Amino acid sequence: MAEEITIARPYAEAVFKLAKEKNALSSWSDMLNALTEVTTIEQIRTLISDPGVPANKLAEIILEVCENKLDSDGRNLVNLLIENNRLDVLPQLSALYEQLKAQFEEILEANIISAYAISDSQLEKLVSVLENKFKCKIKAKVNIDPELIGGVKIVIGDEVIDSSVRGKLETMSVALKS
Repeated sequence: MAEEITIARPYAEAVFKLAKEKNALSSWSDMLNALTEVTTIEQIRTLISDPGVPANKLAEIILEVCENKLDSDGRNLVNLLIENNRLDVLPQLSALYEQLKAQFEEILEANIISAYAISDSQLEKLVSVLENKFKCKIKAKVNIDPELIGGVKIVIGDEVIDSSVRGKLETMSVALKS
């Protein structure tokens, strides 16, 4: 896994630089998502791993499946990845690109896990508090996990804010055992 990320990083950085120069960050997100979806189709995966399929034929098939979702730069990326035998790193390339884009746009993704459904007003207030704390825009995704008992657990990057009842009980348990 780490090797694929290492291989994908220079491609992601180059794509991000190109997208930034052409003011096309969101269109590149769409193209990379489309390419990732296409290259995860089982029949396409089989073709990618088959050394008997010529590179030009593989490129033709992928570009045909992508139809009009790619511009000329996107088609060039497909050809480059095929030429370098790197189509298998597309999911990592796409994820790294999205991280670079989010950093550039100063947007952090927050995974909010709640014991119960959160109303829109509660979510807005929570996002506002997080934006003040992190000094950037927050894009929130909410998941429900009844095992938390109550409260919320927030994951932003590698930082975890656990104010759930379950988290507090676990903290108390560790403190009492020490």
